[in-house]
Amino acid sequence: MPAPADPKNLSTRQKMEALIRRKQAEIVKALETQDDVKFRADTWTRGNDGGGGTSMVIQNGTTYEKGGCNVSVVYGQLSPEAVSAMKHDHKNLDLPTDPKTGLPAADGVKFFACGLSMVIHPHNPHAPTTHLNYRYFETWNPDGTPQTWWFGGGADLTPSYLYEEDAEMFHKLHKDALDKYDDKLYPRFKKWADEYYMITHRGETRGIGGTFFDDYNEKDPEEMLKIVEDSFDAWISAYIPIVAKRKDMPFTEEQKQWQAVRRGRYVEFNIMYDRGTQFGLRTPGSRIESIMMTLPVHASWLYDYHAAPGSHEEELIKVTTTPREWVK
Repeated sequence: MPAPADPKNLSTRQKMEALIRRKQAEIVKALETQDDVKFRADTWTRGNDGGGGTSMVIQNGTTYEKGGCNVSVVYGQLSPEAVSAMKHDHKNLDLPTDPKTGLPAADGVKFFACGLSMVIHPHNPHAPTTHLNYRYFETWNPDGTPQTWWFGGGADLTPSYLYEEDAEMFHKLHKDALDKYDDKLYPRFKKWADEYYMITHRGETRGIGGTFFDDYNEKDPEEMLKIVEDSFDAWISAYIPIVAKRKDMPFTEEQKQWQAVRRGRYVEFNIMYDRGTQFGLRTPGSRIESIMMTLPVHASWLYDYHAAPGSHEEELIKVTTTPREWVK
């Protein structure tokens, strides 16, 4: 059964918004230590008093080809069509009932959503792309009582070249963050990530995984806020040393081509399968620039292109077609 929540969940809503704004500043500051170009702030508002956000964007730096760390806080009305589309992934989501007719409300459901979404695409093909997203969502009935609420998110690593020590550290630090609260969370969220980040039509995962969860309301909201905060910190502790170690490694034009092909896989996943992208595109008044910020500047689709047997490139394909347990 879902954990009980405050009738209007105001405290959870406010605490999550404060957390993501604080972590946005910390993440941007940490990433900037590895580049000589700074992030620029792009603040936006959603029409009809529906909230807004701040996109922190970097492009054409010495380390980062493109990246963004976005906070959004949006609210308003989800149409019946949007609810129907989301219900496939979020079983607890329903339309409230019109008290006069007893039928599902024709005007949809009121919602609140806030989250931090970040993607970084480094120049160097030896430095991995990374993604992080943590969010909170709720809907409520006309009388102000909650209809449903959940947390979601995770963090993952998408290298073009496999360095096992990087993958092991990334997974270990996220496991340590989750084990503080429940040692069953990491195995569950790691498996969830392997399944979620599968590019089904390719039969391979987007990268070497990480953690992922969604539609999650099994723990008290206060504990979930702590889990999310520690997971943010785990990502900072893992990724900054990795990019520092890889950003200045020598590389060839052939390795840049391989990176572009792997980024093509990243684009395929984000456009076709990513739930955050789909939610953003379905939400009236969404800001397309912020949604599509996740895509790289350069990507390639070469016909019938494969990694050579025994090559460093093939090492990556082996772990994307058969996900590995990186920590125990």
